[in-house]
Amino acid sequence: MTQSHGEYKVPGGKLVVADIEHDGERITSASIAGDFFLEPDDALDDINRALTGLSTGATTEDIAAAVSRAIRPDAVLLGFTPQAVAVTVRRAIARATSWHDFDWQLIHTAPQDPQLHLALDQVLAEEVAAGQRKPTLRIWEWEKPAVVIGSFQSVRNEVDLEAARKYNIPVVRRISGGGAMFMEAGNVVTYSLYAPTSLVEGMSFADSYAFLDDWVLVALRKLGVNAVYQPLNDIASDHGKIGGAAQKRLGSGAVMHHVTMSYNIDADKMVEVLRIGREKLSDKGTKSAKKRVDPLKAQTGKPRAEIIDELVATFRSLYGLHDDELTPEELERAEELVRTKFDTDEWLYRLP
Repeated sequence: MTQSHGEYKVPGGKLVVADIEHDGERITSASIAGDFFLEPDDALDDINRALTGLSTGATTEDIAAAVSRAIRPDAVLLGFTPQAVAVTVRRAIARATSWHDFDWQLIHTAPQDPQLHLALDQVLAEEVAAGQRKPTLRIWEWEKPAVVIGSFQSVRNEVDLEAARKYNIPVVRRISGGGAMFMEAGNVVTYSLYAPTSLVEGMSFADSYAFLDDWVLVALRKLGVNAVYQPLNDIASDHGKIGGAAQKRLGSGAVMHHVTMSYNIDADKMVEVLRIGREKLSDKGTKSAKKRVDPLKAQTGKPRAEIIDELVATFRSLYGLHDDELTPEELERAEELVRTKFDTDEWLYRLP
């Protein structure tokens, strides 16, 4: 009989813990615990019974459905959901890791070219996957403005190239999916996380987005911002969108997750350079791209550096963080990738 333990902190909610016994094919015993609220007390027994007997290969959706069917109509769940229970059980079976299992490193270098930033994302993720680098938080500093488009976006559909040339703004393509981002030096806060995929084991992409950025909401709330996560990948407040996330999972065993938040913004220039159509705004509750974004400078009144300091301090207090630097070998590999990939027309215009 195999015993396994899994934990999952619900973004914006409570910790759920699962202790599971299984014979390799079926769950033979399940115990769910955590700092959530549940009434009546014995509703927890219903959840545990629903889990017992399930296949160890059951999907998160299958487990959540079984838990939902078992919950009595008068039960009240606060701080967690059947989906959260399912994610925790899957993490237990898969022996997922947690934030505290790693010795996190911090990289915060001088400003870099946009292409080098994108190359570093690939290099550092590959290094973590190969076990040659510890899991890392990297804060980006921008040397020049840029439009960064997603891996699967068409250049002509997303960018007014004439306007980009007018303002001398290069267009670059990243390895992650998602939408185009308008970057200006000093006006954005960008970071990347590089971690083994075991950190997000058992989670869907949607679950992992909120999970990986929950610490950011903690930091922003300390700064007085009523920050929330809006599925799939937006960080927002009651004043508007603050930023967006994108993610790439490498088959070699790492997840690269990065976020750009607006600190200040030239909204007129943004809508001139980016083609932000009606379909893009249709589910955002606004008809104006300018009004959709509400930067951190306006919401906090604090310098950009102070916001970054709070982000770093929050991560450090929650999970631990040690200052680190890029190695000469990592920088050399990134510079080679700029020459052979990120600064080439073949990569940029692979979707014209």
